[in-house]
Amino acid sequence: MRRGQQAQSGVGIAQSLSLQGAQLALTYQSERLEENVRSLGSSLNEALILKCDLSVDENVRALMAHLSEVWGGIDFLVHAVAYARSEDLEGGYAKTPQSGFDLAMSVSAYSFTRLVREAAPLFQKNGGGSAVTLSYLGGQRVLPGYNVMGVAKAALESSVRYLANDLGPQNIRVNALSAGPVSTLAARSIPHFGDLLKNVREKAPLRRDLDPAEVGDAALFLCSSLSRAVTGQVLFVDCGYSILAC
Repeated sequence: MRRGQQAQSGVGIAQSLSLQGAQLALTYQSERLEENVRSLGSSLNEALILKCDLSVDENVRALMAHLSEVWGGIDFLVHAVAYARSEDLEGGYAKTPQSGFDLAMSVSAYSFTRLVREAAPLFQKNGGGSAVTLSYLGGQRVLPGYNVMGVAKAALESSVRYLANDLGPQNIRVNALSAGPVSTLAARSIPHFGDLLKNVREKAPLRRDLDPAEVGDAALFLCSSLSRAVTGQVLFVDCGYSILAC
């Protein structure tokens, strides 16, 4: 997913968790993103709004130290972060420069490993917990225009499995949620996005668009004790599109 897709899924997840009474902390990377995050947080059970660049070790450690002071421990975390330069999503993947590859990998994949590692002590204070990240079908199949982001998502999904194995003995579960395309104003600016939505409507088993609330409810399941025996998995929420060969 690009631009508005990852953010829209994150909003749906935050809303579903809040509706069930969860106390939330929302983070933003820079002042450019702060207004939107604060607007969302004002509607979510007095959510904490904190600045944190997940690509910086010290920032993540400071975030966890603050949450430890406020809450003691945590029960779940949701990683809804991805980025690649627009020029690295054009043309073919083979032309991706190392700088673009390293950036996409760092922000879209390694930031999850960093976040889970630093959050582990807070999970342990509550006897375990659940970490969820957002992936996309392009991490498993070639999708035109997804390019280096698809490679980053593949690394992210592999990280989910290795983290699940490492942290399972601490009763910390790690999973990915792979959502289908969601129609947003930002997403509609993506080249050929309308064709992708049309393809899903016509071919996905459920023959309809995906609602962000459906992504949120799936994440709610993964964050809750209802999924207490589920770890190391990629859960597709895409109206069934991912099962098709076309």
